[in-house]
Amino acid sequence: MQKARRVAGRADGEVDRALDAAMDELHDRVGTRLGEQPALRELSAEAEEQAEAAGTEEAAVPSTPVRQRMERPLADAAERDAGFAAALERAVQQVQDARDRTAGRATAEGAKSVAVHGTVNVSAQTGGAAAMTMGNVTLGNPPQPGPHHG
Repeated sequence: MQKARRVAGRADGEVDRALDAAMDELHDRVGTRLGEQPALRELSAEAEEQAEAAGTEEAAVPSTPVRQRMERPLADAAERDAGFAAALERAVQQVQDARDRTAGRATAEGAKSVAVHGTVNVSAQTGGAAAMTMGNVTLGNPPQPGPHHG
C-alpha cells in the first residue's frame, strides 16, 4: 500500500508540473503579446487576490467583467497575427489536456481499498458472486447450524 501511495503521489506531482508548465506557457505567450494591457494587469491582480484569499495556488476563475475585458485584446491580436492565434490555441489545448488529466483523480487508502478513474463493469453468472473487492464468500447451500455431523 505504501508503494501505491508513493507512486500515486509522484503521478500527481507529474500531472501538477505538466499543468503548471502549460499555464506558464499560456501566460508567457499572452503576456509577451499583450504587454502592459490594462485588462491583463487586472486579470493578474484578480487571480493573485483569489489565490491569496483561498490560500492556494489553484487556477483562479476570472470574474465576468474582467474576462470580457481580456477577450477583446486577445481576439484582436489573434485576428492580426495567425501565428499568435495558432500558438495561443496550442497553449490553451495544452492547459486543457493537462487539466483533463487531473480531472476525476481517484485515490484510495486503507487495506483492500480500490481507486478507479473510468468505467468498471462487475458481473456474476448464475450462482456466482462479483465485486471489486470482497471478503470470504460461500456459494451454494450454506452449512446447517448446529454441531457438525461426522
